Amino acid sequence: MNMSLAFTRIFFSILSIFFITLYSIQSKSLELFPKLIYGLTGGFSFSLMLFGFDTFFRKFNLRTFNILLLGLFVGYMMGEALNLIFKAILNISAISYTLNASTVEILSICLFLFGTYLGSIMTIRWADEFYISIPFVKFSPTNHKRRDLVIDRSILLDPRFNDLCTTKILDQSIIIPRFVVKELYALMELQDEISKSKGRRAIETIKRLETLSNFGLRYNETDFPEIKQSAQKTVRLSRFLDANILTAESKQYQLVGAEGLEIINLNSIAAALKPIMQSKESIRIKIQRLGKEPHQGVGYLDDGTMVVINNAKDAIGQTIQATILSSKSSPSGRIIFCNALDKNGSELDYDNLKDYENEDA
Repeated sequence: MNMSLAFTRIFFSILSIFFITLYSIQSKSLELFPKLIYGLTGGFSFSLMLFGFDTFFRKFNLRTFNILLLGLFVGYMMGEALNLIFKAILNISAISYTLNASTVEILSICLFLFGTYLGSIMTIRWADEFYISIPFVKFSPTNHKRRDLVIDRSILLDPRFNDLCTTKILDQSIIIPRFVVKELYALMELQDEISKSKGRRAIETIKRLETLSNFGLRYNETDFPEIKQSAQKTVRLSRFLDANILTAESKQYQLVGAEGLEIINLNSIAAALKPIMQSKESIRIKIQRLGKEPHQGVGYLDDGTMVVINNAKDAIGQTIQATILSSKSSPSGRIIFCNALDKNGSELDYDNLKDYENEDA
């Protein structure tokens, strides 16, 4: 694709220089050498202007271009209709005798521009109600526009993604870029055994997804060799496809300019689905290490939520009963604070937990 783009740019640059130079040579006001200079300079400047338009329109995708073309067509028809009505009014009324030809021409131009603008704006504004396919245009009302999901390498390396797909909650098309698959195979060729294992599990995840029935998985062959960073490639592809991004590491996209794109983070989904425990609720928790204070023990729920238990310092390695006091959110996730219970289900004496809750664990 990049070779085709380069060839197209060079071809139009040559055409621009050739035609503008040819036009300059035909002028009789200057000598031949200044004509050549002006022609070459003008052609080169015009080609640079074309490249500028190319850079500006790079952020738009094919769907936007199709909508714009449809809007221009509808606007053109509306402008022509308004002009026909205006001319009919002039023919059957006495207004044509009071208006001179230049005024009529200006009014016709204004009506045409008004119709073109109005048709284009209306089409773009209500584009979600159109389903556009080339070469046919099919109109079908839709209440909600669902974008495809482009997934990156981090989501494929996360084992939770396979479980998420088997729940059938993802009803959008899942797009796997080929450059991501190449990165996973390159990961398998590294000397590091951990990296090899991660790459192998990710490829196995892709193969399992291919076997899921009624799962909208497809590959995209588009690559951007001039871009080295994987996150930038994913952003570029998502803009090109007008799709969202599903990832397990959203921070990388904050550094590559992903404004205007929806970045869906698997960790945020997992955090939102964590069970919310109420105060005074009883839980069983295994004490794994000492806490920040001498009398505290720390354990973890199955979903990774950190649990701080008072008076559990002597229960390291044991599973005990505890009652929930409160919970708080921290940059690393939610933390639950509990009191240890004795064998009779009574709370043990404990020091003041309030000071601990006001600090980041």
